[in-house]
Amino acid sequence: MLVLGLDPGTATTGYGLVKAAADGAMTAIDYGVILTPAKTPLAERLQMLYERLQALLERHHPDGAAVEKLFFQKNVTTAMSVGQARGVLLLALAQAGLAVAEYTPNEIKEAVTGYGSAGKAQMQRMVQMLLGLESLPRPDDAADALAVALCHAQHLRWQTHLAQRQP
Repeated sequence: MLVLGLDPGTATTGYGLVKAAADGAMTAIDYGVILTPAKTPLAERLQMLYERLQALLERHHPDGAAVEKLFFQKNVTTAMSVGQARGVLLLALAQAGLAVAEYTPNEIKEAVTGYGSAGKAQMQRMVQMLLGLESLPRPDDAADALAVALCHAQHLRWQTHLAQRQP
């Protein structure tokens, strides 16, 4: 199963694609960021985000997707901007016919490190280890997106396991 993880943002959206094998092995297929120019009007930035995600979906054809949930932020402007980016991402994923899961930062940290308050460095090292990467995934937004994909892949694996145990 190929899972797409997204770490939303208007300026920088991280993406990570993880292949989950039946035996539980996880492999990074692609990861990076979608960037939009800072001085561009918001509507145009959101359109760029939408179009670039569509191109990514067409290139990889993931089986499922997950997006990091917006958590409370003290900066209302940043929270609104991230919320708008999330909306665009969710729309593109829904239009592609993908089932979409959403996870909080603490749920992602718990799934990847076993500790819901893990720091960024610990998260990056665990993502590197779980995916067998030669170096820490960079930039941070891409590493976060890989963590979202890992969280979702593990969640799907657990759901499959539970379904098989049902009489």
